[in-house]
Amino acid sequence: MPTGYSFNLDGSTLYTSLAVTFIAQMYHIDFPLSTQLFMVLTLMVSSKGIAGVPGASIIVIASTAVAFGLPVEGVAIILGVDRVMDMARTACNVFGNCIATVVVARWENEFSDEMLLEAYAKNYED
Repeated sequence: MPTGYSFNLDGSTLYTSLAVTFIAQMYHIDFPLSTQLFMVLTLMVSSKGIAGVPGASIIVIASTAVAFGLPVEGVAIILGVDRVMDMARTACNVFGNCIATVVVARWENEFSDEMLLEAYAKNYED
């Protein structure tokens, strides 16, 4: 699970991709599908280095916007909603880490349906 906090940032990847796409649409810049896919792949790689602090994704958004020829001024619009979106990003990241932990535990045969049912029965009475 601790490795997921650095490398399994699903929410950050989704948010940065959508934010850069939003900036492009805001300036009426149309990217072909190939450029959009390359942008998503670029952000998938660059989001692995995002620090777990509020507002860290703004740096990735700004650098990606410049790399793809978008005006960096568009990031100012994103700043207005970043605090609210940060909460959703964090929730998505934590949920993704929980799912990844269960998947790896199943692959290693360290998590079974019986364990799940036992934990459910202990915490919830029908």
